[in-house]
Amino acid sequence: MNLLEPSEFMGTPTTSTTNGGAPTVRLTIPAKAEYITLVRLALSGLSQSRELSDETLGDLKLAVTEACSNSIRHAYGDREGSVEVVYELHPDRLVVEVCDDGPGFSVPEPTLVGEDGLHEGGLGIAIIRELADELELGSGDSGQGSRLRLVKFIQA
Repeated sequence: MNLLEPSEFMGTPTTSTTNGGAPTVRLTIPAKAEYITLVRLALSGLSQSRELSDETLGDLKLAVTEACSNSIRHAYGDREGSVEVVYELHPDRLVVEVCDDGPGFSVPEPTLVGEDGLHEGGLGIAIIRELADELELGSGDSGQGSRLRLVKFIQA
């Protein structure tokens, strides 16, 4: 399968200026792990319009990879579906929202992961919490699915 095969790709990136005039990029990908690369590439593209340190860009790529992986794994399993990623580029911050139409989930409480408490799975949200300056987790706009919104402050 070609990564950009039109029959597989659910949509094209679109840009608009909403949310107080902040440039916004909306990307919808099939809920398949191989498409996460496109989400990461979009972040690299945004870094061309706003200077981001290598560390900040790396943190954002890891956080969005974890968020999309969670949606793909937990929202759909083996079912078909899509994941929507929205980037808002404000003068002082980058906001990333990852949404799906899966069954949703209970918001996990922050936990400390120690030598005795390390378990396989469940670390994605903990990683995102550490990398983001702000994090919101909840249901999608329609009350279905999941919505993860992270904010990373950047130098103006």
